Amino acid sequence: MSRGEDPQETYRDFTEAVNMKPGELSSWLQTDESKQVGWHKGGRSGGGESVGHSSGRRIVDLLRRKRAEFSATDYQHMRKVVGYVHRHLAQRPSGDVRNTKWRWSLMNWGHDPLR
Repeated sequence: MSRGEDPQETYRDFTEAVNMKPGELSSWLQTDESKQVGWHKGGRSGGGESVGHSSGRRIVDLLRRKRAEFSATDYQHMRKVVGYVHRHLAQRPSGDVRNTKWRWSLMNWGHDPLR
């Protein structure tokens, strides 16, 4: 396995990147703010659910399952989440980020930067 593909390491990185609890993330995903942000496959006019919003639903599912139930695809998604959170944190805007699309997008991926 190459670096970053060890399941234990992936799980540890995932649980460090995702700092929202499953119920909290699930509630967040129902808000208008959550639905306002993110990239939509096929462009915004295509409607539908954003990539981050869809990822958030999957993260809730992963957080509620036992580690023994995870598949290779689940670990692959965890690595995608970790990568997104790290990249997005590096782009933090200046000033108060409380009500910004930057924060809302991160929260769709299970990370609240105000913690």
